[in-house]
Order: sequence, then C-alpha cells, then structure tokens
Amino acid sequence: MALISKKKIPYKINLQFRKYLAKYNREAHLPLQYNDLCRYESAITLYDRLGNDTLWVTVFFPYSEIEHIYEGLKKIYADLKTDGDEKVIKHLIVDRVDLCTYGNTKPFRIRIVNKFNDNFDYFYIKKADASRVYGMELEHLLSPNRITYLTKDDTLVEEHIAGIPGDQFFKNNLLDPEMNQIRLAKEFIKFNERCFVRLLGDMHSSNFVVDITPDFEEVYYRIRAIDFDQQSYEGKRSVYMPQYFKQNNPLIEMGMKYMTPESVKQYQTEERSLIASRLRVEKQRLYELMDIMARDEIANEENTEQLKKELALYYKNDKFLKCKTMGSIVWVSLEQVMIH
Repeated sequence: MALISKKKIPYKINLQFRKYLAKYNREAHLPLQYNDLCRYESAITLYDRLGNDTLWVTVFFPYSEIEHIYEGLKKIYADLKTDGDEKVIKHLIVDRVDLCTYGNTKPFRIRIVNKFNDNFDYFYIKKADASRVYGMELEHLLSPNRITYLTKDDTLVEEHIAGIPGDQFFKNNLLDPEMNQIRLAKEFIKFNERCFVRLLGDMHSSNFVVDITPDFEEVYYRIRAIDFDQQSYEGKRSVYMPQYFKQNNPLIEMGMKYMTPESVKQYQTEERSLIASRLRVEKQRLYELMDIMARDEIANEENTEQLKKELALYYKNDKFLKCKTMGSIVWVSLEQVMIH
C-alpha cells in the first residue's frame, strides 16, 4: 500500500528553469498574481447539485476591486487559450471564483461563461511550485496528453483538464452495462506504467480523471493525471505506482479479473515503447529540461536516498545509486525505457 506521511514542501522555480519556461512560451506577463485573488472579503460554501459540500468555497471581492480583478481574469484566459488575442474576451464574463481550502497550492478555480451561448470553461490560478511545473512539463512531453499552462513569478495558471474525477467515476459509472471493463483495465495498466517511468506520485482516484471517447464501434478510455504536486518527491517506490493505492481498488480488481500476467506485461511494454518514441521526438527539449531538473533541489536528501536505493534494487541497476538529486533519478528512470 502506498502512503504519503508528510505534507509536501513547495519549491521555488529557479532562474535556469525560468529561462527554459520563457524559451518554450510558458512564461507570460499576467495582469494579476495569485496574491491579488487572496484579497477577497467574504466566502460561502460551494455545494454540488445534490447538496453535498464540495470542499470549495466561492469567494467575493470588494466592490472597488471587482472590475479590475474580473478584467484581469478574462485577459489571463485569453493568454491561456488564444495566445493573448483579447478580442475574444468581450463575449466572456467571470461567473464565479472558487477557492479550494485543502489543497497544497490552495488553488483558485475561475468559471468563465460565454454570454452569447452560455457555454462555460474553467481555469486555475495557483501558487507556483517547481515540482508541479516539472510534472506538467514531463506530462506534456512524455504522455499522450498536451498540457497548457503559464507562469509568472510565484503564480501558476493552468487549463482545466476535462474528464470524470476518478472517485466519482467509481461511484457513478462502474456499474454501467455498456462499459468495456477490459479496455478500462488495459488503460489503468498503461497509466500505472506512465506514472512509474516518469516518477509521478500520489495518483489515487482523487488525483486523476477518466476521459471517455465514444467511437463508431467502441468506447475508448484514457486516465489523465490532474495533480502534479508529487512529481519525484517521495522516497517510496510504491508512491509512484497507482496500483498500490487502496482508493484505486475498483480498477485493480478489474485488472485482476480480466488481465493475465502475459497481457499485463504486453501493455507495460507497449507503453514503455510509446514513451521511448516520445523521448526521441522531443530529445532536445527533454535534454534541456532534465539538465536543469537534475541540478535542482526538489526533494529532501532522505527521500532522494531512499528512492534511488529502491529503484536500483527494482531495476538491478547501480546507476541509480550515483544520483545526487531527484531530477537525476528521473533521468536514469527514463533511460530504462531506451534500454528495453
């Protein structure tokens, strides 16, 4: 079973990483910073449509600041979605600003509505944490998913990742007679492998979504991470394998029911081959990222020492033992997919 014992320490984005982010258009001039949203004057509990507490609160700003804050939020949305084309914002209104009071980064979630057709979208403003940004960049380069985000100083802006939250999916969708449980079990194996190879931790059911795509003959499933705070931070190998989280038991039991050891090995090999292909395509950019990450401090020495020993034993590869940082451990882990 995977357990995380202590709250993660946030790390600042260093100068070298900041230059990388600017080079690849992740840096932007933002009209608002995270701390500007902290100046709200009141908040009320946000309930879902069934009357359950969502653990988010809706915040309200002083009347004298509403126009400035809402205009700034619409400009940030334009930067995120249309590369700064502000012509789109005249059709938009800020419908709601919510705050999550229990997350590490205490994110604000902004609901944007198109006033002509009532279509809506979300984006998030958070405290910037280097671990999380490394995690999103690795997801963008090495997974089948693209990630859109922006940074500026201590502020991080993220797009909303669509899908059914894993815990809700288990509660409301698992009994659907139309569900292809074999395909879903296969996707969980591949998701587990992606997380382990790039060392993304804490992928229990609240930290990923299930994206369902109907096709003309079949339904496809993709499991997508939505929380990247635990990118290569913990010392236990099991933390980086979603199969060890009890919250994921419904998918684990599904895999045990439908998958043979041979098919599990096949899907793991397939996923590692896909990661290797992405490594080759993004070789230059990934090398730049890993060179910076390998010299950055994003975990304490105790966790780093524990993880490199556990991975050296797991892979039977003493190269892990020479690693001095979590970033260098990630790099050696990625090298494993190029070997096999």
